[in-house]
Amino acid sequence: MHIIDNGNVAAALGVKLSRAQVIAAYPITPQTPLTEKLSEIIEKGEMNAEYIPVESEHSALSVCIAASSTGARAFTATSANGLLYMHEQVHWAAGARLPIVMCVVNRAVGGPWNVWNDQQDSISQRDTGWMQLYCSDNQQIIDTTIKAFKLAERMSIPVMVCYDGYILSHTYMPFDVPTQEQVDSFLGEFKADYVLDPDEPANLNTVTLPDVRMDRDGVLAHGYMEIRYLLQEDMRKAVNEMKKIDDEFLSVFNRGGSPHVEKYLCDDAEFIAVGMGSMTYQLRPVVDELRNAGIKAGVLGVCMYRPFPDKEIAKSLKDAKKIIVFEKALSYGYEGTLATEVKSAIYDNRLLFTILPEITGLIAGIGGREIKTHDLKEQLLGAIKSEKISETNWIGLKL
Repeated sequence: MHIIDNGNVAAALGVKLSRAQVIAAYPITPQTPLTEKLSEIIEKGEMNAEYIPVESEHSALSVCIAASSTGARAFTATSANGLLYMHEQVHWAAGARLPIVMCVVNRAVGGPWNVWNDQQDSISQRDTGWMQLYCSDNQQIIDTTIKAFKLAERMSIPVMVCYDGYILSHTYMPFDVPTQEQVDSFLGEFKADYVLDPDEPANLNTVTLPDVRMDRDGVLAHGYMEIRYLLQEDMRKAVNEMKKIDDEFLSVFNRGGSPHVEKYLCDDAEFIAVGMGSMTYQLRPVVDELRNAGIKAGVLGVCMYRPFPDKEIAKSLKDAKKIIVFEKALSYGYEGTLATEVKSAIYDNRLLFTILPEITGLIAGIGGREIKTHDLKEQLLGAIKSEKISETNWIGLKL
């Protein structure tokens, strides 16, 4: 079924089709319409799920942690300071290896208060142990939400599905809605490896000692370090697992093919713009104009940010002379986080490169500052023509 609707509806339909069983959320702009839509769907009897309104985002994720611990397919959504209020439980869900899916509708973080879009909220949570997937349009939102449940459940690691507030969450565009039969065939029934059972009481995530120890049955149990090591190892394995899941999705829905990165005119490109989210699509007409002027430019959209697909990114950039990273977040005191990690990916996979490319970082759209297409073209063209590597520049800054 082909419809025209906004990104929040696309996400809600993805959750509905994935047959989430417990949804807990607290309203926050611009996420609110997503969970409102889910509450309407459940109230109408179109979805067999419990919708639990709570008094805070911390409680929303706490409810999902409890539900997931009993073997239920759980979902929540939030934005900005709501995500920060969850922070303790964000860590907890990952450490407990619970396959929760959460949509993060990207919004600037206060203070000062700002309800417009950038990606600082989800980027600030990159080291919590959650996987992070980024969407560039509404079709990707519904598709990625469905794939996120499979990825979370296959790896026993929670997943954030991130998309730009207002730019995608409130913008209407056409997208395809798969049938329930298709999604059921793709996802299958969720069966957790271990669930709490009243008939077999157990304590989960009690105080864990620094060293290994014998459990009550005399079996050597992991210490805290081993638990963290296994999470890291499985996160790295998720890069390949996402490729398998995307292949499965492609076979069922005839869409996909970009599990880690989305390439646009990159194969022969000498200059490649790299980014995440909707800005990568805004860069496409810029690249088209540069191509018409004889400049071999391309765009690489990073779809999977955690775990970071360093080898896949390096392979996509190996023939470029210059790389220009556009992003809506930064690590204060240094540079944009994506720029840092692209540099690391290239260094770690430097044997792929005949000559290491120059890399420039550009910060745009912070706090919802308008990103004008002609500014993107001017900055991209300037970076291409520059003979020296510049420090991080800000697009649209007015001092």
